[in-house]
Amino acid sequence: MNPLKTLIVDDHALFRQGLISLMKTRPDLVQVIGEASSGAQAVQLAAKMRPDLALLDIYMPEGDGLHTAREIRKISPETAIVILTSSEQDEHLREAFRLGAAGYLLKDLNANELFDLLAGVTSGEPVITRAMAARLLKQTLYMPEKSRPHLETLTEREVEVLRLVAQGESNPHIAETLCITVNTVKTHLKNILAKLQLENRTQVAAYAAQNGFISQTD
Repeated sequence: MNPLKTLIVDDHALFRQGLISLMKTRPDLVQVIGEASSGAQAVQLAAKMRPDLALLDIYMPEGDGLHTAREIRKISPETAIVILTSSEQDEHLREAFRLGAAGYLLKDLNANELFDLLAGVTSGEPVITRAMAARLLKQTLYMPEKSRPHLETLTEREVEVLRLVAQGESNPHIAETLCITVNTVKTHLKNILAKLQLENRTQVAAYAAQNGFISQTD
């Protein structure tokens, strides 16, 4: 696996420098190709560098992290966006995933946990701690019933893929389990997201727990 070409975006220079130094301890996983101190600068660099991963703070000048995530998604949709912030506000968490972020992490997590979570980016796994996933799930569970899409729209194979995604399986493992190709898994997942009006794998897992595919305490 090639290291993730990474853009670090935070308006605190000391934090950026510390994170860059930390990333250098795992050259097999990440390669920092740029840093930015504002949302506007991040968008410019993303357009030029096309990073595999962008780590964004929420609170920044010239476009906060959520606005920046939206703009980067437009110009570089292949870039996985992970919010790395001190904000524990539910609306920030919910909006980040609504915009299609690949993850949401708090700055107080330890280095090993950070690297373990970032390792899932290449396989499309959600980059989120159990605690934050539980909060996101709780918000999903309290969606008005009439606003929830229904499982009847899914094919039998899509339901199988949904169940495996909810269990945290990677695309290659799902492909092996179902004896299909990885590209077919991706197609099924794309269809699931569209039919259920979801944005990413984390929301798929929350939806699956809500509908009894997995235990809510898992």
